Amino acid sequence: MAKDLRTYLGQLTQFDVNSVKLVDTEVDPRFGITAYAAALAEKGEYPALLFNKVKGAQMACISNLLTSYERVALYLGCEVQDIPRVYGEKLQQPIEPVVVDRTAAKVKENVIEEADVDLSKLPIPVHNEMDGGPYLSAGVMIIRDPDSGLINAGIYRHQIFNERDMGVWFLGAHHGGLIYKKYKKQGKPAPIAIALGHHPGFIMGAVSRVQGIGGEYEAAGALMGEPLELVQADTSDLLVPAHAEIILEGEILPDNDHSEGPFGEWPGHYLGGGSVPTIRIKRITYRNHAIFQDIVASGREHLVVGGVPRSGSIYHTVKKIVPGLKTVNVPFYARMNCYLSIQKEKDADVKKAAFAALNTEPENLRHIVVVDEDIDVFNGEEVAWAIGTRFDAERDLLVIPRWNGPGGLLPTNWEYNAEGKNTPRMSSAVIVDATKPAPPVVFPKRAVVPKEQVELADLASLRKLSAEEKNNWQI
Repeated sequence: MAKDLRTYLGQLTQFDVNSVKLVDTEVDPRFGITAYAAALAEKGEYPALLFNKVKGAQMACISNLLTSYERVALYLGCEVQDIPRVYGEKLQQPIEPVVVDRTAAKVKENVIEEADVDLSKLPIPVHNEMDGGPYLSAGVMIIRDPDSGLINAGIYRHQIFNERDMGVWFLGAHHGGLIYKKYKKQGKPAPIAIALGHHPGFIMGAVSRVQGIGGEYEAAGALMGEPLELVQADTSDLLVPAHAEIILEGEILPDNDHSEGPFGEWPGHYLGGGSVPTIRIKRITYRNHAIFQDIVASGREHLVVGGVPRSGSIYHTVKKIVPGLKTVNVPFYARMNCYLSIQKEKDADVKKAAFAALNTEPENLRHIVVVDEDIDVFNGEEVAWAIGTRFDAERDLLVIPRWNGPGGLLPTNWEYNAEGKNTPRMSSAVIVDATKPAPPVVFPKRAVVPKEQVELADLASLRKLSAEEKNNWQI
């Protein structure tokens, strides 16, 4: 059986029976879906949420699916600390997709013709308080480059304007935006498709840092561990995932821009927006009992889905420059930060590793912290301890002026004034060297209990105090 959203849900619930919660109460797509995720987050709980009844919709909606590193490690088949290495290594071994017949494609089980398209019947949420309207946040947009013929896939934000039209917001050098401009220059509409609901390997393959235009389908295959199955689209020459839950087919109109936003992006602020191209949907195909997939915008899932692929790409790049790299963490709670642990041979290794990371993700990384191999970069307390004990600001802090921007999604890349007219600006990045001096310098040893003694501790013998024992010690 080909891997898809449902095979992953089966794997996830087998791994942890409490990992998916069903919401049978009817919810309003305006804040109702994200309200559950927010309420659970306040309690430190992050289960996937399957909404069975969304007001006005004819499909179920799943959200909050990829909220932890453990759920990513599950589909990659590795431990959490090995995610960047395994992810990066898989991307270096792409797997070509295969095309299947329409009769074998589950996403072709149902068809909505152009005259009957009505996006309001999909459970598309309004995520946050000031959002300009409903947004697709987990849709993978597929577009073919007219010059090379290569298919590119990526996740963009899509505000719903009416029953048939939505926007698409391109940032900087997004490949989808570069391809669209080629069609626009020719005065032609750009055929596109948007895939909703699939295996996490497909979702993260679409947002991986793949060199050049195209390659996302191959990356998805590598992350899934098998070829991605594709099928011919109905209204264009695009090949789309055969086992997605839903496919929206349409085109980006060349001269029909529309005001968009605001939208709460991953840094947790409202930035971006303005006038964007319009997509007109011409056909919808979907599976029986289709599940619409949403990512909680600016929430934990948004950060995990964006951070993990970047960790993998950074690992691969830095490893080439500094072979002593141990692992990488772009923490979900601060995707502007990057923690690198290295086995340092020379003091220069720190700057080499840090600049390699910055150049892999120049738009978003602001703070690179480099630590020694004995520090667990997935443990924020250990990283903070390393900064406190191995970092001296006068010697070990490097400020790189005017590194990011101008503009973009990070609030510090803008100048603000009382009139509310923001002006894009450049902002700085920093490298924090929280490593010990390179050999042969001798640095004080860390105080630890011998590992062999830790392994001898019989944790299974621990028990609660009895009432009599409590009385003995007056507890």
